[in-house]
Amino acid sequence: MEGILERYQRYSFEERAVLDPNIGDQANWGDEYGRLKSKLDALQKSQRQLLGEQLDPLTIKELQQLEQQLDSSLKHIRSRKNQLMFDSISELQKKEKSLTDQNGVLQKLMEAEKEKNNALMMNAQLREQQNGASTSSASPPPSTVPDSLPSLNIGPCQPRGTGGESEPDPSPAQVNSGKLLPWMLRSVNNR
Repeated sequence: MEGILERYQRYSFEERAVLDPNIGDQANWGDEYGRLKSKLDALQKSQRQLLGEQLDPLTIKELQQLEQQLDSSLKHIRSRKNQLMFDSISELQKKEKSLTDQNGVLQKLMEAEKEKNNALMMNAQLREQQNGASTSSASPPPSTVPDSLPSLNIGPCQPRGTGGESEPDPSPAQVNSGKLLPWMLRSVNNR
């Protein structure tokens, strides 16, 4: 039972402290305000001195301390800058290696594609040559076709040679030869 009463008093006291702050705490706030105000003034003065302002009232010892503080800050800044640059260089080197690897893979793919295309071109040329050879054996070569095609003669009138020599009567294939193409003449002559 005593434990329950102790917990009750503790919780109720904490609740009252939150809801109704003590007047003593308000007095502490005034003191704290004074301390924070003086600290803020000191920090602003220090900041102005670090920026090179209001250096006239400083002694030689204070100026040396300020110089040491600036040197240590500058070293820290340079160290951080160098670290960032090294990290950046490292990251760029990783990217370069990755891109170099990708470039190598792409070059190999391009070479393989080129070889494949060359092989396809050679196969196509061989097929064309084979098709050309089989086609040329089936039809007469261009040199066997007469150089001058016979003139078209329409009607029964045939040109006669001069000199009075009579030509023999032409065969029906020769009569119609002016109307037939050379490849048709072979089939007519072969009958």
